Amino acid sequence: MKIPKNEFMAGLLSGNVQYGLWAGFATGYAAEIAASTGFDWLLIDGEHAPNTVPAILAQLQAVAPYDSAPVVRTVNHDPSLIKQLLDVGAQTLMVPMVENAEQAKALVRAMRYPPHGMRGVGGGLVRATRWDGVDDYLAHAHEELCLVVQVESPRGIENVEEIAATEGVDAVFVGPADLSVGMGQPGNPGHPDVQAAIAHAIKAVQEAGKPVGILAPAEADARRYQSMGCQFIAVGIDISLLRQAALETIARYKDGTSAATVSSTY
Repeated sequence: MKIPKNEFMAGLLSGNVQYGLWAGFATGYAAEIAASTGFDWLLIDGEHAPNTVPAILAQLQAVAPYDSAPVVRTVNHDPSLIKQLLDVGAQTLMVPMVENAEQAKALVRAMRYPPHGMRGVGGGLVRATRWDGVDDYLAHAHEELCLVVQVESPRGIENVEEIAATEGVDAVFVGPADLSVGMGQPGNPGHPDVQAAIAHAIKAVQEAGKPVGILAPAEADARRYQSMGCQFIAVGIDISLLRQAALETIARYKDGTSAATVSSTY
């Protein structure tokens, strides 16, 4: 048996823009619904959604038959958690708040087996090897793994060139919400200073020859970031979409109920 192809990474290598959906419900049922709707990728959020490793596993299993490629966001840089997520079959990890090349290099090591890293060997115990069904998994695992690091702080912006240049970092994802807070403009990623920092990051990642992505549920933002060179863009959040649809529906029947607007804080 061969290692499953990393369709998210293949999409990035194609050069086509990949449109994603943030999946925050933390259930396989909701993730499967989302996976059936045509998004190129789904972000299974282990940072801000109430996800555990078993819950993430259930979502990976639920979306496996569909074309939407799963990306799993970790809660932190913990190599032990990274090991568990890779073992249950995550092939693309997004790691938040990467601020320098040293952190990026440590994440690369956490995703690779010795001598190039420190990932522990699970062998026949783990889904990633298909319980020892994958031929020579240890030698080839890195070929289908993708590391996306998030740059979402002023310090990360300062060091974005060296972060993007780190060998083993496959892509960089800009976080507008945390960046706006860190720059003294909470909830206002559209502020000119924040936008200038985002533009700088996008250009730096492109110059390093790596794909750059961003979260932009507002269509005008998504279109602008795409024109600036973002190659993978999360254009929706499942929880927000449910809330917006619910508010819009009840507003048609009850006086005094306001329809939802797309949040500018993300």
